[in-house]
Amino acid sequence: MIQNSTPPQFQGVYTALATPMSDGAVDFESLEKLLAHQFAGGIDGLVPVGTTGESPTLSTVDEHLEVIRQTVKIADGRVPVMAGVGSNSTIEAIHMSQEAEKAGADALLHVTPYYNKPNQEGLFQHFSAIAKETELPIILYSIPGRCVIEVEIDTAARLYEAHPHICAIKESGGDPQRVKDLRTKLGLDYVILSGDDSLTLPFMDEGADGVISVASNIIVKLMANFMKAILRGDRETATNLDSALQPFFAALFLDPNPVPIKHLLARSGLIKSSEVRLPLTPLRKEFLASLETSYEAIKAL
Repeated sequence: MIQNSTPPQFQGVYTALATPMSDGAVDFESLEKLLAHQFAGGIDGLVPVGTTGESPTLSTVDEHLEVIRQTVKIADGRVPVMAGVGSNSTIEAIHMSQEAEKAGADALLHVTPYYNKPNQEGLFQHFSAIAKETELPIILYSIPGRCVIEVEIDTAARLYEAHPHICAIKESGGDPQRVKDLRTKLGLDYVILSGDDSLTLPFMDEGADGVISVASNIIVKLMANFMKAILRGDRETATNLDSALQPFFAALFLDPNPVPIKHLLARSGLIKSSEVRLPLTPLRKEFLASLETSYEAIKAL
């Protein structure tokens, strides 16, 4: 087990923010309204411009960074902002990291490089190069379902030893055993966050510290209460909420994320439009009833 002086941080529910869009542009007025909903619901932190924020299709680096800047500005220190700045280009990832740091982000989320499929040494060199250019905490984002590769546990440990501020991982591989193995290998100070709403409880059982949530875009208070029950050891409440929420979690991925959550946000008046950018397309009609029924079923919880 690695011993490190980095204190635990980033516990609880962090919202993987959708990026509101209207008429082809980012809708910053809706972003402000969405963030107000987050603060009112008791969110622990914000993650702008990750997968849910449509990072691959924000048209320029400047547009990507402006979403981060505006999120930091609106948050105004109320909760930490973990900026999504990953890229399969190390040079671009460094640039966006430096700009996010200048903007006042509290931490950086870096996905494994996609498409070019580096080996584990390539991953170590990629993340090391980034770490040398920023002092902010870095959260590795391991999501083999989208990137094909994952950060192996030994690589995460090697990075943590070489660069103590690479101190966390968003684990989206779907395996609770891997969470247990990460905790055993990297110690109690290393932060492990679930990348899947549906696996929050089993991941927390194996030592995770929280979740980066798609669902909390809209059900902020419910996700916050779910997390509080887990953290205080209220097993009955946590299990009951988990069972009730599972159909909704599943419905959020009937179409590619963030299509379903943006539909619900627009339907609820939290953003102006459910617009997404190509190659994503609007919610398919055959999924509309299931999505809306699952949402209505949990609103009274």
